[in-house]
Formats: sequence, structure tokens, C-alpha cells
Amino acid sequence: MKFTTSYTTMNLFAFFLTIFTLLGSFVVQAAPIEQRDVYVPKILTPQDGDTWTVGEEVTVTWDTSNPPTQITNKIGRIVLRKGNLATPLVLAGNFDILNGKATFRVPTVVQGSDYSIVLFGDSGNWSGQFTINSPFKN
Repeated sequence: MKFTTSYTTMNLFAFFLTIFTLLGSFVVQAAPIEQRDVYVPKILTPQDGDTWTVGEEVTVTWDTSNPPTQITNKIGRIVLRKGNLATPLVLAGNFDILNGKATFRVPTVVQGSDYSIVLFGDSGNWSGQFTINSPFKN
């Protein structure tokens, strides 16, 4: 009896690949999930109706009075949001989320009244909407 090596090898390979894939999915699903505390501190500033001006130094603050015992991610990052979309502008980053504040200069952006900030650490929560004005006259 003569076997074709490439055909037999390919069939065996496909068979074992299917078996390992199925077994692997059961192993992944059976892994226990760790309990994590998600920290979502309330943003205190900016508030609805505040106004920032391009180039000025501003401070974003949030409430750190009641953090959970174990925070999954203590490294914070603040991103500018326009309307319902987060922009790629990182306003501040690599700070301890328990500091409760971050200071930075307002970047040059299109003037508008639908800005907010997103505070990332354990989760992403955002502030109320505020205005960013340009210091230049058109």
C-alpha cells in the first residue's frame, strides 16, 4: 500500500490542529477571573460651563476621598474630548491617580463649547462640558 506523504501529513496536521484549538478554548474559558476594584473618582474640575483659553495653565481635579483598597491601574492619563469623541490629545499622563490633580497648558485647538476631559486610570470617566477659547481674534 502506497501513501502520499503530503496528503496524509496535511490531514493529520489539520486533525490535530482542530483538536488542540478546541481543547485550548476550553482551557481559556475555565481560567478563574480575579476580582478587581474599578476606581472611578468624580471629576471636580472642570465643571459644566467653565472656560479655558488656549495657552493658559489649568488644573484638572478629582475626588480621591474614597478609593478602593486595591486599584487595578494607578497610572493616570487625561485626554481631551470634543463632543462625543475622545481626541488623540493627551493633556497629562504618567501620574498617580491618587494625586487628585494634574496641571498642564491648554493646547491649541479649534474654539468650541463642547469640550470635556477623560480621566483614565482604572476606567475612563469624563467631566462636564466646558468651552475652550482662542486668545487670537479672527
